Amino acid sequence: MKLIFMGTPEFSARVLEGILADDQYEVVAVVTQPDRLVGRKRELRMTPIKELAIAHQLPVFQPEKLSGSPELETLMSLDADGIVTAAFGQFLPEKLLRAFDFAVNVHASLLPKYRGGAPIHYALINGDDQAGVTLMEMVKQMDAGDMIASKSIAISDEDTVGTLFEKLALIGRDLLLDNLPAYADGSLKPIPQDPSQVTYSPNITPEEERLDWHKTNRQLFNHIRGMNPWPVAHTFWSGARFKVYEAWPVEGHGQPGQVISKTKTELIVATGQGALRLDRVQPAGKPQMAIKDFLNGVGRTIEVGDYFG
Repeated sequence: MKLIFMGTPEFSARVLEGILADDQYEVVAVVTQPDRLVGRKRELRMTPIKELAIAHQLPVFQPEKLSGSPELETLMSLDADGIVTAAFGQFLPEKLLRAFDFAVNVHASLLPKYRGGAPIHYALINGDDQAGVTLMEMVKQMDAGDMIASKSIAISDEDTVGTLFEKLALIGRDLLLDNLPAYADGSLKPIPQDPSQVTYSPNITPEEERLDWHKTNRQLFNHIRGMNPWPVAHTFWSGARFKVYEAWPVEGHGQPGQVISKTKTELIVATGQGALRLDRVQPAGKPQMAIKDFLNGVGRTIEVGDYFG
């Protein structure tokens, strides 16, 4: 079976690795987002999918926008049976979807919940007890296609966006490989999504990264792990942005954002209900560090009664 694969981050790279390791598939082209400038040094970086495709000597296409591009015409001329996408980051033109026998997407949510670009983030931020992957048909509307198969896993308190991405990438890989043959030959029939159960998970905005200390400690705990390792939750300290990578809900009372306990190894901040123990942080202009290193370094001037935010 000849496939065109479309994806961008590590999540999609794990899916592509599974396809490449299966002898019944031949990947005739890989489509990914253009290389981007990243980090403080603004270094041009390839996507994980491009790196993997180059390693396997596969043709790579990187249109800024597929619709109306020369790459679109080239892809439509390829002798492929279908398209597989996983966290690609662009809408596929309808004429492209019609050009092949099938087009399926590996989506990191239990559809119809969390259509959109940040399903794993929202599952954590909202305190869900389950996450999952859905294999679905691609249609013009975002993540609205009929569902081919799905699988769920439990979310633990130790999970972050990073750990869930790793777990769900492997589940997505296996879900695709287990179900694509039967779907392609028509023996596995997809089922429609229930419109009444649809929710959305749009990309996280910069405003949503900021911690609201008036929320409960549990809500803030979920917010922080739902932003770790990207885009990273933040508050303010001494007038500068202060990133929080890890924290833990604890008992405590005080005004929201107020430091209520400090030792050489521990810093506890009051929330709207309860408190948070900050465990891993990043002050402005400094690397990410354990709270012990912060308190014994640039944070040594913090006192009980001071405020974050």
